[in-house]
Parts: sequence; C-alpha cells; structure tokens
Amino acid sequence: MSASITLRRIAGSAAASKAAAAKVLGASWQRCRVHFMRNALACVGKRNRAMVAAALRNAFEQPNREAAREQWKKLMDAFAEPADKLAKLMRQAEDDVFAYMAFPKDHWNQLHSTNPLERLNKEIKRRTNVIGIFPNDNAIIRLVGALMLEQNDEWAVTRRYMSLETVAQVCDDRTIDVARIAAL
Repeated sequence: MSASITLRRIAGSAAASKAAAAKVLGASWQRCRVHFMRNALACVGKRNRAMVAAALRNAFEQPNREAAREQWKKLMDAFAEPADKLAKLMRQAEDDVFAYMAFPKDHWNQLHSTNPLERLNKEIKRRTNVIGIFPNDNAIIRLVGALMLEQNDEWAVTRRYMSLETVAQVCDDRTIDVARIAAL
C-alpha cells in the first residue's frame, strides 16, 4: 500500500479542502467517526438512538474495510425507509468515515477521531491569540512551527501516539517537489 495521507477537516469549505488534498497531496478525506455518530443520531428519534448507535458501532468494529462497507450497505438499506435522512447521511459519508481503514489496523484507534488534531488547533489558537498581532509572516511560521515540533515530540516520545515501526509501514520517503506542487 502506498502511503496515502488522510486529512481531517480543520476549517473552510469541505469540498474545496477535499479537492485540494486529492490534487496536491494525493490524499483522502477523513471524517471523524465520533462527530459522524453525533450527526447520525440527530437524524433519528430519541427512542431509536441506542439501536442506531449500536448498529453503526458494529459497522465500525468490522475487521477490515470491505467487511465494514458491506455492513454499512446493509444498514443503509435497513434505514432507508424508517430513517431516510440517516440513510442519506450514511451514503454521503461512507468514503470519508472509513478513510482511516486504509491504514494499518494498529493506527485505527488514533485515526478515527479528530480529537488530537482539534486539541492541537485549540493550542495554536490559544498561543496565537496571546500575541495578537504578528510583525510578519515569519513570526507566525516560527511560533506555529515550534508548537508543531513540540506536539510531534509529545506524540512520538511521551505518549507514543504511534510506534515508529507502524509509522514506517506507511511512510513514503519520496522527496516533495515544491515546484511540481506549485505548478498544480
């Protein structure tokens, strides 16, 4: 498997971000499983939420992507009549919600949620708000770069977010050609 990159929604238009990720990085779009569940449960009545949540969790807990998609299709068919809004949401989100399954199974728990990324974005926002006005673009790049390095160290060493061995499985050592990206 070539190392595909999965991006998560940070801000902006989802369609534009998806297109940019696919064009520039050759990446897929990852939708947070937790946030999808919230959206899905909002489509059904309170009485049915526990059953729907259990059914969706069952699809997410399948051993591989093919089995998960098969279970997903069965659920869409089952929900088509009583919960058409939910079936439509599932149809639209299928590729995005299972994007994490393109990675090794060891990574699934870390990739299915956007919580770590949201925490990082919150910290960047907190630290940049303290400064308020930056003298130039380089000052922003230095601050955010330092925060990213700090987070990388925490994930790599302190929390061991993903082991180096499992990350090596998906790494592609190709050098990025900035001129090629700029030409796109």
